[in-house]
Amino acid sequence: MSAKKISASALRRTLRIITPHLPGHTWLIVGGMLALLADVVFRILEPWPIKLAVDAVTAAIGAQIAPTFGLDAGVGTTLAVVAIGLAVIVGGRAAANYASTISFALVGARVATQLRSRVFDHVQSLSLRYHSKASIGDTSQRLVGDIGRLQEVAVTAGLPLVGNVVTLAVLLVVMVILDPVLSAIVLVTAAVYGLLSKVTTPKITRASRSTRKGEGRLVGSAAEALGAIRVVQAYGLEKTVARDFAEGNERALKAGVRARRLAAGLERSTDVLVGISQALVLAFGGWQVLRGAMSPGDLVLFLLYLKIAMKPLRDMAKYTGRIARAAASGERIADLLDEPVEIADAPGAVTMGPVSGDVVFTGITSKDGHGRPLFDDLDLLIPAGQKIGILGASGAGKSTLVSCLLRLSQPDAGSIYLDGYDTRNVTRASLRQNVSVLLQESVLFAASVRENIRYGRLDTTDAEVVAAARAARADEFIRALPDGYDTELGNRGDTLSGGQRQRLAIARALVRDAPVVVFDEATTGLDPETRAEVADSVSALTQGRTSIVISHDVAMIRGLERVVWLEGGRIVEDGAPNALAADANTRFARWIRSQAEDSESLAVQMGASS
Repeated sequence: MSAKKISASALRRTLRIITPHLPGHTWLIVGGMLALLADVVFRILEPWPIKLAVDAVTAAIGAQIAPTFGLDAGVGTTLAVVAIGLAVIVGGRAAANYASTISFALVGARVATQLRSRVFDHVQSLSLRYHSKASIGDTSQRLVGDIGRLQEVAVTAGLPLVGNVVTLAVLLVVMVILDPVLSAIVLVTAAVYGLLSKVTTPKITRASRSTRKGEGRLVGSAAEALGAIRVVQAYGLEKTVARDFAEGNERALKAGVRARRLAAGLERSTDVLVGISQALVLAFGGWQVLRGAMSPGDLVLFLLYLKIAMKPLRDMAKYTGRIARAAASGERIADLLDEPVEIADAPGAVTMGPVSGDVVFTGITSKDGHGRPLFDDLDLLIPAGQKIGILGASGAGKSTLVSCLLRLSQPDAGSIYLDGYDTRNVTRASLRQNVSVLLQESVLFAASVRENIRYGRLDTTDAEVVAAARAARADEFIRALPDGYDTELGNRGDTLSGGQRQRLAIARALVRDAPVVVFDEATTGLDPETRAEVADSVSALTQGRTSIVISHDVAMIRGLERVVWLEGGRIVEDGAPNALAADANTRFARWIRSQAEDSESLAVQMGASS
């Protein structure tokens, strides 16, 4: 694709994502446009008082009126009137310019706010397939940096550019009427500028796009390094990470400098064009005055119009670079909005009513993130209220199966039912309200303890929050915190221990009061004592609910009514834990023995070391 097409496409895509948000601000836009037109009218009128004053003074000098005692009353009145008129015009233009700037600034801020919310909602609706590959830093840069650039440029460049184009068009008409020959110089200057802009703008857009992509990668690199700061410091990787960051920073710098250099080149070329045009008009206009074809006031008027007309050309050279860089940002936002929503509510999706927790997987076929077969016509029936464990080697698809139940992922074929509801035909919100999830990493938010528990169900009362915390064995340590339930937690809850975070997550799941509960490696990484505390909390959460446990921890398997073993995309073992453990040849029995051997080996090593 040619540079010209890339630039035009970027601008069209930018306008396309903004346009849907404009109708709600019609009156502000209309008011801003009227103020903008008033500003243009005042610009056109501004040179006339000066012309009238110059002609009046010139005529007085030519007639030798009161050469020693001052101007006569008629000339003095003329000068007073035009001076007042000039002040009124300048004041009116300032007021119109202020009104148009404020109007469009408000439109820009509101549209940017709406667009940012729209993009954020879209990002949240994208599947885990997208989020597993996308850079959090780059996505954040698009949400904040790129949309912010669009808003800024709309006010500082887009609005003035519209005003300058209208002004230039009107001035060209007026100048052609005043003097067709002199106006031809201006027309040629504008045409040459148009050619320069046409050649340079696509290059600026390409360089700006590279800059924004580089900045996005830079933010992603910084976010990744800071998110893993413990590992970075523990392994002494500071210099390595800093070197990678510096290299990315240098690449972004070079692309940014190139865009700035191209924009500056366009501006300076325009300055040269304007200078040549003004010199030609001054020379030819002076000759016209000498031969009596125009008055000195007419020449001054034309020169002032020329100055006003040339300013838009200078400004357009400056604004073209800004708009090209904004178009690059707009294209990045458009790319994000063009990401398909793989999992959405079907047309006519129904809201689920109360369910008991009967879960059915039938004919599930799917691939993993690398395109390799993961499930092969898998069937699984989980009666309501049953406590079942799903075991298997790492990568067998245990977590993916649960993601399919929640419609976080979508199988290539097959169906999943909850109490007879086909999960593809119900709203995602109502489906997920019926399932509580407890993950290996219990993510908490930078909010109070009370709010973190309440996220399980937003209408939860304070009394219900406390009751859930007590059931999850969390009330005691919560009250020991500096502000109890009102204690603000740090990022991701890092101010708490792993066990404390898990018990808060269990309390959050308890207030949700969902009929289906999923445990995905909920105790992995915890020490034995903490695992025992969490296991006690889990018993309150599983009471009377369909419980699906994915775990490599034997403690989490105790109390289950059923265990299935997932391997090769199918369920190869299915039965009561005691029955499967009694058969020494089952995978489950071998797994139990390996867990016991690991525990005995650890105990022996600990005894020997003591």
